[in-house]
Parts: sequence; structure tokens; C-alpha cells
Amino acid sequence: MVPHTEDKTSAALALGSKIRALRKRLQRTLDETATVAGISKPFLSQVERGLATPSITSLVGIARALGVTVQFFVDTPTEGKSVRRADELRFFSFADSANLFARLTNVQGDRQLDAILVKLPAGQPPSEVTTHAGEEFLYVLRGEITLSLEGTTFVLHAGDSAHYESTVPHGWANTASDETVLVWVGTPRLF
Repeated sequence: MVPHTEDKTSAALALGSKIRALRKRLQRTLDETATVAGISKPFLSQVERGLATPSITSLVGIARALGVTVQFFVDTPTEGKSVRRADELRFFSFADSANLFARLTNVQGDRQLDAILVKLPAGQPPSEVTTHAGEEFLYVLRGEITLSLEGTTFVLHAGDSAHYESTVPHGWANTASDETVLVWVGTPRLF
């Protein structure tokens, strides 16, 4: 079955805009990208505007010039890769902690970001002070926590958030008389 012209046009536009968006994000010119890809600047411009479709060889060259795999351009988002449904939420714990954790992000692919829903029961001892590479972001949904960053303490209530480098010694504890629930987001992935 031959794809409809509309389908081909829409696919060419989607591919072109992905290429253009990545090239601009990397702050590369059309000229330098085309040169490294081994194609002409006018052809790359047409590809980016959806007016031309590159061959596999040209697409491999463009991907190489932009530092990604061809898969980056042809892989389409799917629910399994991009969406996490509420009924899939499963809480787990670690042997040395009463806290409960539920992954909000999917583990597929080479993504750097991790998002976890954390339930901290009242009366638990503070987490150990730790450091590691990356960044962390906390958003308190319910309750309150005491966040320690390099010896400085901050009390966060529902609706408060914090964003910090993970290389700073940090730890947190539930300071509320009830369970605290927060969203933790960080890089790189924890596991």
C-alpha cells in the first residue's frame, strides 16, 4: 500500500522540524551541519522545511553531524515510552527505610531525568546526608519536610519546592505529625 501524499507531507514536516529544532538547540548553522553531514546547505534547508525527504544515507549523515542516532529522528513517541498511567503506580520501599517510593517516569531509553513520588511517614529519623553528581528538585504535595543543604535548614510546606545541586551535602526529614508526600525529580537516574 502506498502512503497518501498527506501522510508523506506530514512525516516530512515532522522529520524536518525535529532536525531544525535539534540543530538550533545545538547552535549549529545550516552550513556547518550540511558540511559535516556531507549534503548541500540548500538540501538541508529543504529537509528542515519539509520540502524534501532525505535518503537513509543523508539522514545518517545529519544524525552524525548533530551527535545523535538515526533513531532520534524516526522513533515516534508511544504511550509506553512517554506516559505513566495512575493505575500503573506501584509503591516500593528499601530495607533500611520506612519511606514508600513510586516511579513517575518510565525507565525505557537513555533519559537522564528521574521523577519519584515519595511518602514519608511521620516520626521517621532524617535521611542520611549525602552527595552525588546531578541536580534535585523537590515539590511538597502534602505535609512538610525539613531540608538540610550543606548544614542550612529549610522547612518546606505543601506547595513549596526546592531545587539544588546534588553535590551539596543534603538530607531531608518529615517534620509533620502526619505523612508527608512529595515529588522528587533528579538527574541522573537513581536506578
